[in-house]
Amino acid sequence: MPRSFPLAGLLRLRQLQQEKAAGELAAANLRMRETREARAGMYNALETSFSEPVDATTMNAIAAARSSSRSMLADLNALDTRHAAELETARTGFTAARARSVGLEKLEGKFAEAEAAEDLRAEQTILDELAGTAWHRRQKEANT
Repeated sequence: MPRSFPLAGLLRLRQLQQEKAAGELAAANLRMRETREARAGMYNALETSFSEPVDATTMNAIAAARSSSRSMLADLNALDTRHAAELETARTGFTAARARSVGLEKLEGKFAEAEAAEDLRAEQTILDELAGTAWHRRQKEANT
């Protein structure tokens, strides 16, 4: 009966950590993409708004809207900067988790190869013993 990989529990833990880090990276990518799309949408909205002031009230309203838009763009830019930092942190975390898993995965592969080679050696030994026993039996029968 083949032995199981002695570090299988640790390998599974590392793989779970890697999957968690991959999920965090995907979420960070999504937040970054959504923020950039919102910012691009805001820029597009500002480019397409053509308001002509006809009186002082309209002019004040346009100035207030532009000021509000400028503030929202500043907030989106700050959010974009924060999300970029979070994305880089998530990317670093995933890379580290992947590096911890890779070493154990290689060890598991070598372990599996060694186990397979040992199984083949044991099988060959049994086959050699069977062949030797059959040869001796035939020799004994031929001499009698």
